[in-house]
Amino acid sequence: MLSGLMNFLRACFQPRANRHVHTGSDANGRQDGLLWYKDIGQHFNGEFSMAVVQANNLLEDQSQVESGCLGLNDSGPYGTFVGIYDGHGGPETSRFINEDLFQHLKRFTSEQQSMSAEVIRKAFQATEEGFLSVVTRQWPIRPQIAAVGSCCLVGVISSGTLYIANLGDSRAVLGTLVKATGEILAIQLSAEHNASIESVRQEMQSLHPDDSQIVVLKHNVWRVKGLIQISRSIGDLYLKKAEFNREPLYAKFRLREPFLRPILSSDPAILVHPVQPQDQFIIFASDGLWEHLSNQEAVDIVQNHLRNGIAKRLVKSALQEAAKKREMRYSDLKKIDRGVRRHFHDDISVVVVFLDSDLVSRASSMKGPNLSVKGGGISLPRNTLAPFTTST
Repeated sequence: MLSGLMNFLRACFQPRANRHVHTGSDANGRQDGLLWYKDIGQHFNGEFSMAVVQANNLLEDQSQVESGCLGLNDSGPYGTFVGIYDGHGGPETSRFINEDLFQHLKRFTSEQQSMSAEVIRKAFQATEEGFLSVVTRQWPIRPQIAAVGSCCLVGVISSGTLYIANLGDSRAVLGTLVKATGEILAIQLSAEHNASIESVRQEMQSLHPDDSQIVVLKHNVWRVKGLIQISRSIGDLYLKKAEFNREPLYAKFRLREPFLRPILSSDPAILVHPVQPQDQFIIFASDGLWEHLSNQEAVDIVQNHLRNGIAKRLVKSALQEAAKKREMRYSDLKKIDRGVRRHFHDDISVVVVFLDSDLVSRASSMKGPNLSVKGGGISLPRNTLAPFTTST
């Protein structure tokens, strides 16, 4: 049995002939096997670094940095937008968010002529409604798309104010200077919606008092209806609209009892934080990073190393921890191809945004160049539907 396992792993270690290795300009990022990275770039409020590592056969994480005009027709306001979209069940929802959410935000910002929590909330809702339209159209021929969803973490910096909006269990962590000690303290900015958190289970139970099975401990993991760990998302319409929780949807996603109101929510938790001079940087990342690094560990890594390539360094630190947990070498983990790699770690997306206090404090009407960077991965046809696994 042991020799069979070793043969399996040895086969996994063989590099694919079509692995991408690009060492050219960093303008649009670089690809090195399953790792994509942009070492350093300039956004409206400072510098940023970005990295993505793929574990799934199809990359389910999507990410973006948009900087400059946050409205339509160059009308302002100006600032920085960051998005981390951690998909599950397939890549369709996260890809959809990556294309649509920022466009909705620009439209609502122009209508209101300013940035606000309400603008962000409307953009989330319009994105959810847009994906509902996609599922409604595709249901007759691709019913499993009703079980595809995504976490959605967004950060917006404009007019000296930071907005953090979240659905699911991606995380934004602030590194802020404690003047008395000179230390950089990690402060979590995002509220998470994962059934492993007792307050989330209590919230679900209070919203569904007549359902004793609203959260279930299954294989030592808390899941909503025994199916999914998160309680808020974009997509996952099989748990929001009863018309999508029936045949021909796979039986493992169908509930025995019909439901009258949505089980999952698409209403984001939003934090509004006036940026302080002591605020140094923000780490935005999917839960693949936080499975292996604590908030303070991640902040310490950023603080103690050069900015150039810092997102890639965070990803590498998480992969080293993942390898250590499996009692294997990091160099061997890197050789395992996508798909099989998911048994060792999740897709991981990281954006580190540095805050230049002089740039952050300037008026949002001041113009800056537009920039758009989207996290990369191995390119696959846009309409490819992933093999279905249990949603997380």
